[in-house]
Amino acid sequence: MTKIRTGRKKYYDIFSHIYDVFIKLHAHNYRDETRRFLVDSAQLEGKRQPKVLDICCGTGSVILSFAEQFSDILAIGYDFSLGMLHKAKEKGLSDKVIFIIGDAASLSFADDYFDIVCCSHALYELKGQDRKKALFEMGRVVKPNGKVLIMEHEVPRKKLVKILFYIRMLLMGRKASREFLKKGMIPFREIFTSVTLSHTRSGKSKLYICKK
Repeated sequence: MTKIRTGRKKYYDIFSHIYDVFIKLHAHNYRDETRRFLVDSAQLEGKRQPKVLDICCGTGSVILSFAEQFSDILAIGYDFSLGMLHKAKEKGLSDKVIFIIGDAASLSFADDYFDIVCCSHALYELKGQDRKKALFEMGRVVKPNGKVLIMEHEVPRKKLVKILFYIRMLLMGRKASREFLKKGMIPFREIFTSVTLSHTRSGKSKLYICKK
């Protein structure tokens, strides 16, 4: 792991202690909306023993939502921050989820294994080749008839919130923020043969639905 990634790991280990409070303040009433939208977009109803992998799972809100909705699921939360995974394990239903520490750019799973691979509001944290490798890895481990679901923030409409959004993007590095904001579907279409885009009802988040 690079020195930069090691620094980010330490940052998230510390941030994990207030992460859920921060998300609650930041997302307000839209937190549940985005989770439901992502889980519903997986379209797993009627599928026996679906396998779902949540990349950069943080404190586990998305993968725990999958586990809550599907009783026979194999649910795996994957993150490089041990602090985040510890917080995820403290939550209800965590006994139904396997939490694994690892690097999104190098997944420790076999090819064509998962029905759904998802990553929620986290891909922008990866830079340059790490992001491209992570997308390639997601495509590698998802089944040919499966889906990779990437949820990201939409650019806010309100002026103050929009300014804060761009400040956060710039903190990632000027080049990285431009790449993330301007390329749109291009990085996904470099990896996947089919990419569609949908939005939550509130317009706060967008979902890239990718297939091999």
